[in-house]
Amino acid sequence: MNLTLFLLFPLATAIGILIAKGLKQIRVIALIGAVLQLILSGKLLLAYYEQRATGNQAQMLFEYIQKWYGPLNLEYHIGVDGISIAMILLTAFVVVAGILVSWETNHLSKEFFFLLVLLSLGAYGFFISLDVFTMFFFLEVAVIPKFLLIGIWGSGKKEYSAMKLALMLMGGSALILVGMLGIYFSSKTAAGAHSFDLLELAKMNIPLARQMLFFPFAFIGFGIFTAIFPFHTWVPDGHASAPTAASMFLAGISMKLGGYGCLRVATYLMPDAAHAYAWVIILLATIAIIYGAFATMMQTDLKYINAYSSVSHCGFVLLGIGMLTQTSINGAVMQMVSHGLMTALFFAAIGMVYSRTHTRMVAQLGGLLKIMPFISTVFVIAGLCSLGLPGFSGFAAEMTVFMGSWQNPDKWYRLATILACASIVVTAVYILRAAGKSIMGPLGNDSYKDLTDAKWYEKSAAILLIFGILVVGMAPFWLINLIQPGTEFIMNKLAVVATGL
Repeated sequence: MNLTLFLLFPLATAIGILIAKGLKQIRVIALIGAVLQLILSGKLLLAYYEQRATGNQAQMLFEYIQKWYGPLNLEYHIGVDGISIAMILLTAFVVVAGILVSWETNHLSKEFFFLLVLLSLGAYGFFISLDVFTMFFFLEVAVIPKFLLIGIWGSGKKEYSAMKLALMLMGGSALILVGMLGIYFSSKTAAGAHSFDLLELAKMNIPLARQMLFFPFAFIGFGIFTAIFPFHTWVPDGHASAPTAASMFLAGISMKLGGYGCLRVATYLMPDAAHAYAWVIILLATIAIIYGAFATMMQTDLKYINAYSSVSHCGFVLLGIGMLTQTSINGAVMQMVSHGLMTALFFAAIGMVYSRTHTRMVAQLGGLLKIMPFISTVFVIAGLCSLGLPGFSGFAAEMTVFMGSWQNPDKWYRLATILACASIVVTAVYILRAAGKSIMGPLGNDSYKDLTDAKWYEKSAAILLIFGILVVGMAPFWLINLIQPGTEFIMNKLAVVATGL
C-alpha cells in the first residue's frame, strides 16, 4: 500500500479545482477527489487487516523512508498503525461530508474548495508521518487555510475570530517546535547523529531532566490544538464564526491533530515525564470537562453550544491519555473518532438550520420538526450521541475512557473519574433543552412554514456521518481491535518506565 497516495490524491484534487472552469466542475472535482480519498482509506483498512492476518506484528506497516535533508537528518518517513488508520478514516468521512454540505457555496467557490482540500492534505500528511519534523510541517500546512476560511467566508466577528484562532494555534506551534527541538537535541543515534525519526526516538532513553523540561512544551503545544484548558478560548469564537464545512473540519479533524500529537509524540517519546506530569494533565482535563459542560448550559447560540461542548468532550481525550492505562488510551482514541463524527454532524445540522432560518439563536427557533423532519432528526441524533446514549459512538468511547480511568488505583484520579462521569448529566440537560426549544413546540416564526427540508447533498453528508457513528456505537470492538496493537506499543514503553520508578 503506497501511503504517498494520501498526499497525491488531495494535491491532484486541489490542482484540479484551481484549473476547473465553472462552479459545476469545481464541485464535481472536489467531490470525486473526496470520495476517492474515502475509498483509498477503506483499501488501507483492508490492507492493514491482511497484513495482520499473515502474522505481521511490526509496529508500523507500509513504511517508506527517503532522506529529505541530510545535514539535519530529516527524512520523509511514513507508515501507519491502527491508531493512524482510525484517524485517516475519520478524516476521509468528514472531508466527504464537508464537501457535500458546501455544495451551494458560490462566493469564491474555487478558493473555498481549494482551502478545504488543503486542510485534508495537512491532516493526512500529519497522520502518516513517522518523522517528528514532517509531522510539524503538515501540522502547519493546516493552520493558514483555517484562518482564511473563517476570515473570508465566516460570519459575525469573523476577522477577530480568524485572528484569534491563528495566533493561538501558532502559539501552540511555537511550543511544539521548542519541544520537538528539545527531543531532537536530546537524541543520538548509533552513528552519533541527532534524529527526528519517531521510531528511532522511541528506542532511546531521553534523560529525565530533559523530558521534564520539554514535555510541557510538546504536550501543551499539541493540547492547544485540542482545546486544553485554559488555552481553549479560540474554540468557541473560531467555530461560531466559521462557515459550516470549516466548523466541521475544525472540530472533526483539526482538533484531533492535537490529541494525536499529545499521545504519539509527547507521551510516547517522553514516558518518564508523562508519568510525572500525569496529575497535571488529569487536573486540566477534569476542569475542561466540567467547565465546558457548565459553560455550554449558558449558551443561547447553537454553534456556541456545540463549540463549548467540544471543549468538554475533548477533555475526555486528555483524561484518557493522562490516566496512562491501556483501556483509557484506547478510549481516548475512540473519543477522538467519536467526537470527530458527532460534532461534524452537529455542525452540519446547525448549518442546514441556519441556511434556512438565518438564525442560530435557540429562542428564535422552534417547531422545526414539523417542516424539516430530516434536518430535525439529524439534529436529535447528533445530540443523543453527544450526551452518550447507548448505541451511539459517544457512549462506547466515553465508557471506555471511564473504565480505563477507574483502573488507575490512585484515589484522587478516581475522584476525577467520578467528576467526569457526573458531567454526563449536565450534557444531557443542555442537549435536551437545546433540542426541545429548537425543533419541538410551536413554530418560532410564521415565515418558517415555507422552508424546505434537506436536499440530496445534505442528506448524503448526514447519512455518511450517521453511518460512522452507528458503526462505532453498535460494534465498537472493531475499532478497539484496530487500535489495540498501536496502544500496546505505547503501553509497553510506559510500563517499562513505571516499573523502573
